[in-house]
Amino acid sequence: MRAKLGTATAERVSKARPQEPRLAALRGQSTDPVAPSLDRLIHERMRLGIVSALAVNPSLTFNELKALLRTTDGNLSVHARKLEEAAYINCTKMFDGRLPKTKYRLTAAGRRAFERYLDHMESLIRAAREK
Repeated sequence: MRAKLGTATAERVSKARPQEPRLAALRGQSTDPVAPSLDRLIHERMRLGIVSALAVNPSLTFNELKALLRTTDGNLSVHARKLEEAAYINCTKMFDGRLPKTKYRLTAAGRRAFERYLDHMESLIRAAREK
């Protein structure tokens, strides 16, 4: 009963005060194609760092990414796996002599998602500067 009351109240409030388009865009609720919703997968700081680094390099090893982003093995591994599961990056494991080496590359889907993310951020910056 309590959940229904809260939902009904939220619906009344949202109908009573229509959102300004820019504010709706900031909340990811705009239907305007210029301001698509924010890609939460890329928006997280460490994942944004991984995708950004791979966007300007053909490929990077695990240790290169770790040094570049100044992070731990576990942190990099967890975030890289999320990007890999989304097919934004490709992970190749090989051996250099007897040492294991993991190499990452940005996929075509990852590059498109990153470009959409950058377009979205640029539109938010423009909207903020217009204010």
